Amino acid sequence: MTESSGVLFERLLDVMARLRGRDGCPWDREQTRTSLKPCLIEEAYEVLEAIETGNPDWLEEELGDLLFQVVFHARLAEEAGEFAMPGILGRLIDKMVSRHPHVFGGASVATPSEALAQWEAIKRREAERTGHRRSAIDGVPRSLPSLLRAERVQAKAARVHFDWPDARSAWAKVEEEIREATAALASGEAARVHEELGDVLFSLVNVARLSAIDAEGALQDAIEKFRRRFAAMEADLIAQGKSVGAVPQNEMERSWEAAKALERGGAKP
Repeated sequence: MTESSGVLFERLLDVMARLRGRDGCPWDREQTRTSLKPCLIEEAYEVLEAIETGNPDWLEEELGDLLFQVVFHARLAEEAGEFAMPGILGRLIDKMVSRHPHVFGGASVATPSEALAQWEAIKRREAERTGHRRSAIDGVPRSLPSLLRAERVQAKAARVHFDWPDARSAWAKVEEEIREATAALASGEAARVHEELGDVLFSLVNVARLSAIDAEGALQDAIEKFRRRFAAMEADLIAQGKSVGAVPQNEMERSWEAAKALERGGAKP
């Protein structure tokens, strides 16, 4: 008979306690919150990669690895006398129930956007009760990748109707920012170039968001496309007995264009 989730979760907590115990694993015993930060980020990205593959077996494994990071941090807090897993679970359950009054209470919402607006309103009321004024765009971690953080901040602003009407309108802002970046490059002022290029990137994210395009995913795909074409260019040069860096720029450009043509299904130039 398959063990219940509750029983298995208790076993996981016991495994974690054993790993951190006196006769546990030397590596696990020496970890701290700071040392585990890269692991947490890495495991989260591995979950995203598993989702992209559509492989449920891989996703199951990676979600387990991510859960283990949560359990690890809970154990560190328990050892420090700060809090423990029951506290984490209790707060999470209370939060989910209180922020879904349309499910667990008498409220009513008809659309996902109404549910999201209700969620944000409840969060603001919670902050006010604790004496904190919450901005409409608060709650986006600084540690997020920049494109994703930009999208999340813009989306929060859009919820209070501070937004472009459509992607074409947002593109006009991109063109304006490009003109300003061009002027900054001509000035040679590094600080000004830094600022204006940031504005270009931020405005491009607006266009992607309003076009229902994941800017982070689009850039990842562009990076992967560049990697494939660069590898093909290298292979083409190697086949000619040459190597990247040892041939003139114009010859690399020819191999690059050949790689692009082959990828698109065309004939090699």
